[in-house]
Amino acid sequence: MVLGARTRGRDLFYVPGGKRHTGESDEQTLLREVAEELTVAIVPGTVAHVGTYEAPVDADTPDVVVRMACYTGDYRGTLAADGEIEEIRWLAYADRALVPPVDRLVFDELHAGGRLS
Repeated sequence: MVLGARTRGRDLFYVPGGKRHTGESDEQTLLREVAEELTVAIVPGTVAHVGTYEAPVDADTPDVVVRMACYTGDYRGTLAADGEIEEIRWLAYADRALVPPVDRLVFDELHAGGRLS
């Protein structure tokens, strides 16, 4: 399963995360964003890079491309939607239509590798 987060006023779920602040590494961004959005702490030393993906933001703006570095990691605490996040949900491959194009690439790769059913 992949954790999806839905922002207030949006229909799609996104792999949790966000934009880097100046000077942040990918891992620092991941730790900060997960704490802000999901009220848990990523356990240092458990972060593993899954891949980096690029795709159009959506079908309506095919010229706008998003680039996403995707990681896994263990966490401490109880998951809860916070900040701009309205809902979180564990998603299976069958839920692929509920995520944007770049996240579908992640779902496809995890599914092909037997890591997401």
